[in-house]
Amino acid sequence: MSRQEEDEDTWAKATTATELLYNHRDTYFPPNPADKTTRLLFESDFALKLLDSIPPDQRKSPLQRATYEYLIGKILDVVPEYKKEAEDHLSKAVKLNPSLGDAWLCLGNCIWKKGDLISAKNCYNLALSKGPNKNILCQLSMLERKMAQGSPENQTEIVNESIQHAKEAITLDVKDGNSWYNLGNACLTSFFVTGSWDHSKLLQSLKAYQNAEKDERMKLNPDLYFNCATVNKYLENYERALSGFEAAALKDPSLNAIEVNNMVNLLDKLDNLLRSHTRAKRLVSWASSLAAVNLNSSYKRATIDLLSEGLNKAVAVVGKVLFFVKHENVTPLYYLVFDSNQVCFVLSLYGIHNDAIKEGDQLILLEPYYRFVDVEWKGKGYKFKSIRVDFSEQVLVNGKALPSHQAIRLSIYAQHKP
Repeated sequence: MSRQEEDEDTWAKATTATELLYNHRDTYFPPNPADKTTRLLFESDFALKLLDSIPPDQRKSPLQRATYEYLIGKILDVVPEYKKEAEDHLSKAVKLNPSLGDAWLCLGNCIWKKGDLISAKNCYNLALSKGPNKNILCQLSMLERKMAQGSPENQTEIVNESIQHAKEAITLDVKDGNSWYNLGNACLTSFFVTGSWDHSKLLQSLKAYQNAEKDERMKLNPDLYFNCATVNKYLENYERALSGFEAAALKDPSLNAIEVNNMVNLLDKLDNLLRSHTRAKRLVSWASSLAAVNLNSSYKRATIDLLSEGLNKAVAVVGKVLFFVKHENVTPLYYLVFDSNQVCFVLSLYGIHNDAIKEGDQLILLEPYYRFVDVEWKGKGYKFKSIRVDFSEQVLVNGKALPSHQAIRLSIYAQHKP
């Protein structure tokens, strides 16, 4: 092999070692996180030694020097913490070769870690000015979701930009799982931060995650399983959510099984309450008063046994609150409610404060979303009737609409590590 061929081979080996380093960063999740840190540091040292072995005369030209500085900066930036040394090398790379889009991307990632989100966004936009790139669009989408957390006055606009950039990445490669994953995260974030609690956003998010799963590479991403399970949790697909959270924890032990435990505890609590209060004597006297409640003529009165699966348009259910069901998560709020036929069901409410509805309150539920829940987990079965209400406007409490101050937004964001 000639000297030139040897040098080219060393460049190729250094580039491959850097790619392998980042692959392990994104797919290696040992039980002890310290083992991952040790491995990344070892592989970083190996990649840096490969670069150092490239003769000085093979890194003389601006293009060679730019590539050299870029790879050093990228290797140093593999750790979660901000490193000024990495930023310095990446800054040199883009000065030597402003057309090096990957260097702009890495510089943006590095600057993000120190909290300078605006400068990071500028780097991504400069990178995109060199040409469309799905990886840069995905990072920009991620960054915009982060920026939305600190901008309550224009959260909706920023999250919509995040969705748009994720969609642009998909148009560049419709089979790229990471782009679909980003779109799923953006739609999930939109569900919370817009305050609209729009059920369709969850369905869009779930579809995007399902498309991401078609890419074999994404099966190594524990956050995909965790976020998909989160969507299923809020869609109240309990069995799918439990399976997803368990799968995520198996792939990355830092995503511990607390979500599984919380959901099982909730299901146990609901099951116990339904069993112990379905035939409570007080239901008889309370139920008689529900039949006399007057409804707006636009709605047809129905008891829960008459509801169809899914959304029940132009239908109203009158009920009374037996219990507020306390659980570990912030949303939704769960109540045990019964109708005029003394049939008990679970009511889940989104987007309201937990003091808006009290035990004993009479409720009118407009256009309820009905499901019969049938879940089996680890040998135990759970079956109950459930009504879901997404918007505060769909609930009348003791004959009155909820005041606007009872509506809430939540700052819950899709899990996605920078």
